[in-house]
Amino acid sequence: MPTTPAAAHHRYDALLAEWCELVRRCQTDPQSAPDPVPYGVDLLERWAEPQRRYHTLDHLVAVLARTTELTAHAADPDAVALAAWFHDAVYRPDRSENEERSAGLAERALPEAGLSPDRTAEVARLVRLTVTHDPAPGDRNGEVLCDADLAVLAGDPADYAAYAAAVRAEYAFVPDEDFRTGRAAVLGQLLALPHLFRTDYGRTYWESVARRNLGTELELLS
Repeated sequence: MPTTPAAAHHRYDALLAEWCELVRRCQTDPQSAPDPVPYGVDLLERWAEPQRRYHTLDHLVAVLARTTELTAHAADPDAVALAAWFHDAVYRPDRSENEERSAGLAERALPEAGLSPDRTAEVARLVRLTVTHDPAPGDRNGEVLCDADLAVLAGDPADYAAYAAAVRAEYAFVPDEDFRTGRAAVLGQLLALPHLFRTDYGRTYWESVARRNLGTELELLS
């Protein structure tokens, strides 16, 4: 069902309020720190850019929900939530440095917004982890963010098909044969990982479904 303008406006307001609450909780001196609203508006505008088909506000909402679901596993849930906000904030499907540019945006914006250097560095580190989705053993924050970002792979068949179609739409400028080759390589790399998910929750509830979905898509591509 299409989203109505009223529903979209409500979601925008709710996300902005969630962002502001998160930032105020993390500011080292909330009394003198800048208003977080402009930073949230900038991020929401980025997530709504027209070139996006999968990496949209829907994806942001889904990743935030999954990080909340996995809160108990994180060492610093607020850093993970901030990283979710920034992890695809810069996104151009024709460029390969999106994660690095997104991390750089966090490194510029968060100190301005009143967050500590340590918190800023952790957020940027987590964003960069989404290049490989391969956190080191014991990296609890990294495990949560990467699991939340990959949870889409464990959708039911209809949701997974919609995800795959949205990814293809983002890369509409790539010829079919080239897309099939590149996409198959990505799927193969994911399937070669010993575990797609690192949290106990992810391994229990998402791993087998995600592998089945990836295998099915790979078969269809070939």
